[in-house]
Amino acid sequence: MARKEIKSEITGSVWKILKQAGEAVAEGDELVILESMKMEIPVLAECSGTLAEIVVREGEAIAEGQVVAVVEA
Repeated sequence: MARKEIKSEITGSVWKILKQAGEAVAEGDELVILESMKMEIPVLAECSGTLAEIVVREGEAIAEGQVVAVVEA
């Protein structure tokens, strides 16, 4: 199986985790919602497969380009 790292496109904090490891996800599904400058920005699955892991925790500060989740396609 191919592993696809899903990365943050912004610097901010993890507001809410929507999916858990082991869940099936489809391309475009919202995995995590980030908060930056009072805006909510969803992190989307870039491919269909199984969510292998969520690398971040709610409330955690993250940087642009940081891995948020891993999907096994």
